[in-house]
Amino acid sequence: MKWGDVPLIEIRWHGRGGQGVWSGSAVLAYAAIKAGKYAQSFPQFGPERLGGPVTAFNRIDDEPIVERGPIYEPDIVIVIDPSLVKPRYVSSLIEGLKPGGKLLVNSEGDPSSIRSQLSIPDEFEVWSVDATTIALEEIGRASPNTTMLGLLLAATNLLPIEYLEEGIRWRWSGDVAQKNINALKRAMKEASVDRAKEVIRA
Repeated sequence: MKWGDVPLIEIRWHGRGGQGVWSGSAVLAYAAIKAGKYAQSFPQFGPERLGGPVTAFNRIDDEPIVERGPIYEPDIVIVIDPSLVKPRYVSSLIEGLKPGGKLLVNSEGDPSSIRSQLSIPDEFEVWSVDATTIALEEIGRASPNTTMLGLLLAATNLLPIEYLEEGIRWRWSGDVAQKNINALKRAMKEASVDRAKEVIRA
């Protein structure tokens, strides 16, 4: 079954204040609504917003969404902050991730190495892209949220790219929007996945 055919998709984002965690989640929800789906986007901030821990959530469904609370058993986890890709954080990152779920990380490392270093169970797919470098080179600042949306598109069949492009243009304008779209597309091309047995170039 394709991801786009699944009635409800729940996504949890992890990052820090200033990295665009909530903006990325909001762009995804906007894009999903434009694609004819129902969607939610909501954040959960730590004690300090700038530089402090930020978690954001998305629900996307073909039917109206009744649930309003936090997501405890996501289908997908998106890790924007590369400093979280460490053994001491892994239990909180994959907490509740459904069997067969996808862990998407911003990292220079290849996904098989990430799986090994973090002891991530084989039941999860691990996807990675160097989102920070792409953001710096394409956008001019270390704001990897749209880059991670590109990784999400590479990992799933959730939405057609044109709706993400529309969402980016809703959030930003002019040259800034185009730079973010370029970052999204580049991330799709450079994404890698480890399905427990081998690394596959997306």
